[in-house]
Amino acid sequence: MRDLITFLIDLFSFDKEHPLLFTQFNFWAFFLFVFAGFCLIQSWFFNKERRTENGKWKFSIFNFQFTVPKCSPLTLRNGYLFIVSLFFYFKTSGLFVLLLVFSTLLGYYLGIGMDRQAEKGERRKENGERNSKFFNFHFSVPKLLMIIGVVVNLLVLFYFKYAYFFTDIHNNIFHTDHQVVNHLALFANHFTKTPSFDASKILLPVGISFFTFQNISYIVDVYKHKIRHADNIFDFGFYTTFFPQLVAGPIVRADQFIPQLYKPYSLGRRQFGIAVFWILNGLMKKIILSDYLAVNFVDRVFENPLLYTGFENLSALFIYSLQVYADFSGYTDIAIGVAMLMGFYLPKNFNSPYKATNPAGFWKRWHMSLSNWLKDYLYIPLGGNRRATLASYLILGGMLVVIALMAQTVWVTLVVTTVIGILIAVYLIFPRHRKEFNTNVNNMDTMLLGGMWHGASFNFITWGGLNGAGILIYKWWKKQGPRARVVATEAMFALFLLADIIWPSPALNVGAVWTGIICFGTIVRYLVVNPLCDKFKIQDSKIKIEKVWNIFLTFIFITFTRLFFRSGSNLDPAEANQVAWNTAKNMVARIGSPWQGNIGDILSNYAGVFIIFVIGMVIHWLPERFKRRYRLSFAMMPLWLMTVVVVAAVLLIYQFITADLQPFIYFQF
Repeated sequence: MRDLITFLIDLFSFDKEHPLLFTQFNFWAFFLFVFAGFCLIQSWFFNKERRTENGKWKFSIFNFQFTVPKCSPLTLRNGYLFIVSLFFYFKTSGLFVLLLVFSTLLGYYLGIGMDRQAEKGERRKENGERNSKFFNFHFSVPKLLMIIGVVVNLLVLFYFKYAYFFTDIHNNIFHTDHQVVNHLALFANHFTKTPSFDASKILLPVGISFFTFQNISYIVDVYKHKIRHADNIFDFGFYTTFFPQLVAGPIVRADQFIPQLYKPYSLGRRQFGIAVFWILNGLMKKIILSDYLAVNFVDRVFENPLLYTGFENLSALFIYSLQVYADFSGYTDIAIGVAMLMGFYLPKNFNSPYKATNPAGFWKRWHMSLSNWLKDYLYIPLGGNRRATLASYLILGGMLVVIALMAQTVWVTLVVTTVIGILIAVYLIFPRHRKEFNTNVNNMDTMLLGGMWHGASFNFITWGGLNGAGILIYKWWKKQGPRARVVATEAMFALFLLADIIWPSPALNVGAVWTGIICFGTIVRYLVVNPLCDKFKIQDSKIKIEKVWNIFLTFIFITFTRLFFRSGSNLDPAEANQVAWNTAKNMVARIGSPWQGNIGDILSNYAGVFIIFVIGMVIHWLPERFKRRYRLSFAMMPLWLMTVVVVAAVLLIYQFITADLQPFIYFQF
């Protein structure tokens, strides 16, 4: 009996050292019980024969007869999943579940308020009355409620995620030494009369960026009448907290998901097979690719780059590109599979991003739910490709100033000042191109804020800015003819080479090598490959060669931007800026300096890591048609054969499990 009590206490308590992860047995035991309860609800409450004449439900368990009050089966199902989702988040984040409840209640009641006030507004309009009046100002109540909802959600996000970031900026500007204090912990300690909570630091709730953005999209969409508010708190709570995608996405839009809440459960034979495939696929990505590469190579190099050679540092960068993709897309695959088993469909979040032929195409394939969210709720409201607003320029100017302040180096300040000067000059000198200029400003704002969404440090903003610059350079590049491209790459290579000769530095050396590769490839492409293909009329080969070359360049570019992304990850916000910057600087120093050590010996010592990396990239670059074929082949296997394959896959995955399971990278965002 005592053992049972201890087990129940452990089951219903939060252990921060062992949160529920998709890669743990505890999660699958949890899901087994959740799915069993889900199936019981489906069999009991969706069976009309169990319903009495007055609408109640009757059941018999172990010869005991009982009835349940009248209720909607769909509401009961959604309420059940809402409750287990809250329990899942509690097991993942402890008392931060109260924050999730607050966010859910806020969105639900604001949605009801906006719809009701909009209906009243329509009636007033029909009667010839004006909007509500406050101090002689007429205003729209639904718009006011929408603004309140967006502002409150952003304030919550800023408090937990950006308190250290803005405190550092304030200290740098005013030369103060303010420290971050957790006022919520102080309030809780005062309320409970015990020092139960640490007020010296602010902890980041798991998945706060995801459920905050999801709530904002719901509030805005209800205001714009794209959707109607959810019928009850159980339906809306389920939408907000659905546990497969709660802590790391994808960001589910209300107009995509809420209609599914009112559909009866349906899972065909093929859908079941596809769901199992996605779960296995995600587990293999996470454990065999991501965790193995991280534990055995990537984490070691990034922890102390100066202990490793230039080749090892460069290899760690490229291998990290596969690791972060396998980690995040692996989580998404598992979430999609688990949701599909319960009859719900989550949006696709990745589409083979390393097949992208340019930086803009990459962001149409990577974290697609976030990219679409930023486009609809940031890029278009700022003016999109039509115009730029005052907010567009304030955001860009503010971000550039923040970069200069956080870097705390003279050369970064000079670069930022030069960029601002060039932008002003271009805007004044070329009035015909102002529309395109405005579009570029909105593009850069979106990427900078997207970088800041990932993390509150200088490195993440720099990473976002580099991706934005890559998109803008590509937009300019595709408008140029062959000769202009050759001249531009030659000039860029010469500039880096000359600068490296005059002011030798690892960073300039890396820049010279990179621009040299682009220059060489551009010359060969337009002076050798294109003429030969035109001469022998093999246009298909020309297109394929160009595509492979563009994929190669894009992958290298994205990989080098990840230097700043990875350097800022897994760090305490209080020290993220300084540590991340030093890590990035040390890696560039190693990569850009003469390489030491024997590359053959390094490849031999880390043979398993490099073999897994090559296999992972080959699978990633397989044609989508081929992947769809083997996915469907698995889904349509006989159940006995599918069981054999699943058992074999689980045994294979088990061989790669590390002693300390690695959390998903995007949990921290």
